[in-house]
Amino acid sequence: MSKVKIQAIRGMNDVLPNQSPSWQYLEQQIRQLMVAYAYQEIRFPVLEQTQLFKRSIGDATDIVEKEMYTFEDRNGDSLSLRPEGTASCIRAAEQHGLLYNQIQKLWYMGPMYRHERPQKGRYRQFYQFGVEAFGMAGSTIEAEVLLLSAALWQNLGLDQYLSLEINNLGTSANRSAYGEALHSYLLGFKDDLDEDSQRRLDANVLRILDSKSPDTQHILEKAPVLEDFIDKDSQEEFEKLLSILNEAGVKFKLNSRLVRGLDYYNGMVFEWTTEELGAQATVCAGGRYDGLVKKLGGGDTPAIGFALGMERVLLMLEDLQRMPAEINQEVDLFIALIGNENQAKGLLLAENIRQELPAIRIFTHCGGGKYNSQLKKAYASEARCVLVLEAEEIKLKILDADVSAEVLDNADLVNKLKDIFK
Repeated sequence: MSKVKIQAIRGMNDVLPNQSPSWQYLEQQIRQLMVAYAYQEIRFPVLEQTQLFKRSIGDATDIVEKEMYTFEDRNGDSLSLRPEGTASCIRAAEQHGLLYNQIQKLWYMGPMYRHERPQKGRYRQFYQFGVEAFGMAGSTIEAEVLLLSAALWQNLGLDQYLSLEINNLGTSANRSAYGEALHSYLLGFKDDLDEDSQRRLDANVLRILDSKSPDTQHILEKAPVLEDFIDKDSQEEFEKLLSILNEAGVKFKLNSRLVRGLDYYNGMVFEWTTEELGAQATVCAGGRYDGLVKKLGGGDTPAIGFALGMERVLLMLEDLQRMPAEINQEVDLFIALIGNENQAKGLLLAENIRQELPAIRIFTHCGGGKYNSQLKKAYASEARCVLVLEAEEIKLKILDADVSAEVLDNADLVNKLKDIFK
């Protein structure tokens, strides 16, 4: 039998106990925000039929062409690990009758999967928080979604480090007409485009707008402009949105080259970007996708949503020291059990304290050990107090305080702890 240790798959990371409090803090902030905005949680499988993503995201996108984890199961069906949440959310909502003549405000949180080169803030298994709102047309719901995302940054203390970029893609017909004009223009420069842009020219021409190649960007300087193809009604609705954002005090930058990497967007699209994460500048992104529900078998349903990368938000919280210090305190009371006769007694005492003080975190040192060894572990746990059961005595000591341990009986002990942790 091989003795080589099995390692985690590259780009799929473990979350260790000392990292979990940070995740729990972010998740808690998200849940509180969703309650405040009256959005409801939805959960769906990580595994879906491959056609769901091909039909929604688009065959010619990088996600479908290069990044999805796709395989055939034992029945010969093509399945894929979800690379994003919007398509799965629509599939679940449509399958269970949530979208027929109804308004829905939904949110989800969980792992997504893309096979790409792992780097800081970009992994093969990554976690997203997403919001999807169905059945509402117009600028009001668009503004709410943007205000909701802005509120999260404010609650996390990150608002000054994130910038909102926004664009208007107009209707699907507007986007299609612009795509044809852009294609005709770029066709004359095909040999001068970078390799990715040459491939996208016929497959997904609008993605060329966000090419990182300086030469391609130079060619785009004289390309047709999307704004010239937007119809009057779409532009007026977009102006209403910008007016609401201005009244709410949300700063934004208009970016005419922002198109997003998924085929299903129309109307308003946006990104929250930062300069704190190096090359991985986009933290949160989304927009309107009014035709996607129908494309996936439902009815005409106006829809809008966004998703944010939770790892990237956590990186910002940690790098900018915006994580509350108290979330890392894992133990309030450390119970040291000295001698075999105190093992069961101490365990039952811990249960009694938990019933009386359910809010405090108690670590019971099971398995025995010498007094000095257990006391070192108590200090290492960063507990506020240590309770020592030795012989027939119960001693309570407040750690890092210049006071002696106090001998207490059971009744006095609970009252003393209530006073300490009130």
